Amino acid sequence: MIITFCGHADYLSSVKDKERLLNLLEKIVQGNKVDFYLGGYGGFDRFALNCTKKYKSCHSNARLVFISPYLNNWLNERKELLETVYDDIIYPELENVPLRYAILKRNEWMIRQADYVFCYVKTHYGGAYKTLLYAHKHDIPYVNLYEGNYKLC
Repeated sequence: MIITFCGHADYLSSVKDKERLLNLLEKIVQGNKVDFYLGGYGGFDRFALNCTKKYKSCHSNARLVFISPYLNNWLNERKELLETVYDDIIYPELENVPLRYAILKRNEWMIRQADYVFCYVKTHYGGAYKTLLYAHKHDIPYVNLYEGNYKLC
């Protein structure tokens, strides 16, 4: 099972959201093997990383996977640090994507791989919103922690 996340860079975590996400992860994963695909940028990504680390501390069959939008000096300069935080680093084949679209295309790739998406989207514009629309369009079950709206199959 693969679970991924998308949300606003300016997200501020709350205890309520953390408890809710951890409870939903327990319900959905049900002790099965799970890979968490994480983006690693901004407030919601930090929140997702912290929650998945907490989940992993109680479930040995969980893996944290950083999905890099770049295969260049940016990744090389951070690789050693990333390897201490994540169990694996994956670079989707995005070589031909202009750098300004790399994060968007990486997010779309993550959605296509995912069995579930957890997000925090409170606006009708921006990258997190576009990623949520992409999940909706591709019929990927998701939970929007902002609204409490969800579509779980």
